[in-house]
Amino acid sequence: MLAKRIIPCLDIKDGQTVKGVNFVNIRNVGDPVELGALYAKQGADELVFLDITATHEGRKTFVDLVKRIAREINIPFTVGGGISELEDAGKLLAAGADKISINSSAVRNPQLIDDLAKNFGSQFVVVAVDARKKPEHWAVTVNGGRIETDKELFGWAKEAESRGAGEILFTSMDHDGTKNGFANKELAQLSESLSIPIIASGGAGNMEHFVDVFTKGKADAGLAASIFHFREISIPDLKSYLRQQGIVVR
Repeated sequence: MLAKRIIPCLDIKDGQTVKGVNFVNIRNVGDPVELGALYAKQGADELVFLDITATHEGRKTFVDLVKRIAREINIPFTVGGGISELEDAGKLLAAGADKISINSSAVRNPQLIDDLAKNFGSQFVVVAVDARKKPEHWAVTVNGGRIETDKELFGWAKEAESRGAGEILFTSMDHDGTKNGFANKELAQLSESLSIPIIASGGAGNMEHFVDVFTKGKADAGLAASIFHFREISIPDLKSYLRQQGIVVR
């Protein structure tokens, strides 16, 4: 069995790490480089840095911040927010990012996934999908969850894979920041229908939730923010607990 990955997520706004609930009520939780270095030291497998207002405000992800991260942090990290063309991705890769995450830009221009995979390799391309449950289906949203689209979660994830995405990062908007557990039913369905890794996001509140997401949800990686930022769970304790539950971690 491949080792399951623990991935702290750092949402960036104005150069600082922030956290909200259901993508709103944002508060500041510190310097992203310092936090990222702490998590790397504690045993995080990867990090994700997302500029959460880049698309909404029409800005590009800060390349300078990525350079700082690359200088200080020795584990793989993914950067997302405001990436809409090959040039954006190239700058981030050159600055030291290991992968890039695209979301709104991929929904609006699916060909971008093909172009990124062709130019940089699928392993470099993470397609993030933010979705909200509706009566009939899971609706894909863009602009940090602000705008609903006509795309449906499972169909869009399948298309992203076919176009060359190397991983899917699925965030349930309904679970985000609630600490009530991940969307395990949907994660399992994604895992069973796709052949690329699934990163689960949205809802982590305790260690049992990670056990559930790796067993019931069949996710390859568990991503969380506030439980790490606010010191509710430490990464060493989490990994020790997972091992006790028979889950393979690094």
